[in-house]
Amino acid sequence: MALLLPHKSMLGFDGGAIGADIYCDRSGILCRTIGDCAKVLDALKDPVEGYYDPRDPYTTVPRSSVLSTPYASHATMSGEPGSLKGMRLGVIRESMLVQPGSKTEVPIVTAAAKEIKTVLGAQLGSTLVESSDPLWQRDPDVELMKTDFRRALARLVPVFMPDLLFRLGRDGQPIFKEFAAAIVPTEFMPGKCFGSGKMKPIDYCVELAEGRIQPPANLDLATIQQQELAMAFRFHISQYLSRRAADWKKLGFTESLADFAALNARSKFWGDDQRAAFKNWEEVSDPRNPLGGRQGVDERIMLRELLRRVDMMIILENKLDALVRLHTPWPPGLIGGSYQYDIVSNLSPESLSGPNAGLTEVLIPAGYVTTVYDPVYALSKNGARYVSDQSHTPTMIPEPGLPFSLVFRAEPGKEDVLLKIASAYEAASRRRIPPPAFGPLPAKSHAGAV
Repeated sequence: MALLLPHKSMLGFDGGAIGADIYCDRSGILCRTIGDCAKVLDALKDPVEGYYDPRDPYTTVPRSSVLSTPYASHATMSGEPGSLKGMRLGVIRESMLVQPGSKTEVPIVTAAAKEIKTVLGAQLGSTLVESSDPLWQRDPDVELMKTDFRRALARLVPVFMPDLLFRLGRDGQPIFKEFAAAIVPTEFMPGKCFGSGKMKPIDYCVELAEGRIQPPANLDLATIQQQELAMAFRFHISQYLSRRAADWKKLGFTESLADFAALNARSKFWGDDQRAAFKNWEEVSDPRNPLGGRQGVDERIMLRELLRRVDMMIILENKLDALVRLHTPWPPGLIGGSYQYDIVSNLSPESLSGPNAGLTEVLIPAGYVTTVYDPVYALSKNGARYVSDQSHTPTMIPEPGLPFSLVFRAEPGKEDVLLKIASAYEAASRRRIPPPAFGPLPAKSHAGAV
């Protein structure tokens, strides 16, 4: 199946739906092919308002970010050899890293790297330009980015989100230790002072942005994705329920599920932990996070701006048409099993870049692997809890195996280029196969066509 995720604000979301995080969630279109996805996107365009939804403030976007031509008209590439000749694709190697001593990522990363090089590069003729990372052994046959994501972050973080440098980890210690070691004692959070160097933080930012000092080793796409919880879920659920009740009232029906209290009273929860969590949400009264701490809404807006600027710097300075990345190097988490590296979402942090930036992404099936390494539980060092641990024991999956996908990304308003690249790859690779339990659909005649 192909997935089209239009850029955040293109499709109305807040007007008739609700997500776990309204600032990052996007309405996606899932169909058999990317051409079908594009047809659905065209069908969702209002003949008068276009893609603007007065009930969704996110859709107040520049009209230049929406194509004037039908989206389906750009998803028609045949996949002929050389059909992407002249296109320059930036390969986000941060999506394909293998952690030291780990086997988890090896099967999918190996297959994805080969797929990108042989199909997108050799077969379709695009010029591949790869980013660099200490954990990635660069491919000598692939052009190296002049400006990569680490350098772009070093230049842009001091401008758009200097707060990142003052982040503390779960242990209460600075996440970016080189920053703390370079600056004078400074308050990172109320009552939390760090710093053992001689530079003022603002002077450190100047030197970092100008490239006169090395950035912290972990200032990368993965580390910066974490965001503080925002109180906005309480606002959006309440808004959604009240609007829903009002819509039913116009149709002559009374809907009593109109606020958070009614939702909790009528809900069935899988456990006391979820019941308590939703009761806590019901009792939220302030849209802000506690004063003196990190603000969730602020972070989402700043991070979206930062990530969009980073992508554009990479695209412009390397003269790229679009970016391609591996969806995730991890197999899906087993139900009831251990999370990968104790990350509760079980998503590789770099994969959150697209949603957090709110940029258009197209996901296309890229192949299958039949060997996976699932994380296992291990007792923590202090013996107080179970934590995730690496496994070197393979699990063999019957053919066709576990699917993985490539994701193509570009800036708003360049979906024509994105759909051209994605449809060419889809047609050339033909990686999608019917699920064994269902098989292909029989051909049917429609108005004389088979």
